[in-house]
Amino acid sequence: MHGRPLVLVDVDGVLNPLAARPGFRRYQCAIRDETYTVRLNEAHGTWLMELALSARAELVWATTWEEAANEWIAPRIGLPPLPVIPMAPDLPCELGEMFKTPHVAEYVAGRPFVWFDDQVFEEDEKYLGARRGIGPFLLINVDPRLGLTREHIECAREWLTLSGFSQGR
Repeated sequence: MHGRPLVLVDVDGVLNPLAARPGFRRYQCAIRDETYTVRLNEAHGTWLMELALSARAELVWATTWEEAANEWIAPRIGLPPLPVIPMAPDLPCELGEMFKTPHVAEYVAGRPFVWFDDQVFEEDEKYLGARRGIGPFLLINVDPRLGLTREHIECAREWLTLSGFSQGR
């Protein structure tokens, strides 16, 4: 084992889906000189905390919101402030991976992780798989129109359980 697993969470498209859906509440967030509208569901915080607790995992923001996620997102879905993966400066892409993927690779430092994002694809899996020092991982591509679902959480829980991290339900 390479250490305590990580659960990496994106905001837009994952916790803030593109489409309005039942159970989501609309908020206006002011970051620097910009105002953003987000739709958030409090259940997401509960689901993520349950997943992290059952797997003894650490929740981490993997979003361009960076620290603003702790100010605007976490308290509205019932999460404590979380560590943040820095997304700047831009790192070069090698295999067509998403711009966040090299930052994630640097941050995880060999720890196993699950990553919920709406922009992780085969190129990201190849990039991470080719990196030395990357522990076991599972990329969960979330449909940005729907956002995070219970099925995504259960997929992560099953992987963490089969990998020996989770205590089950």
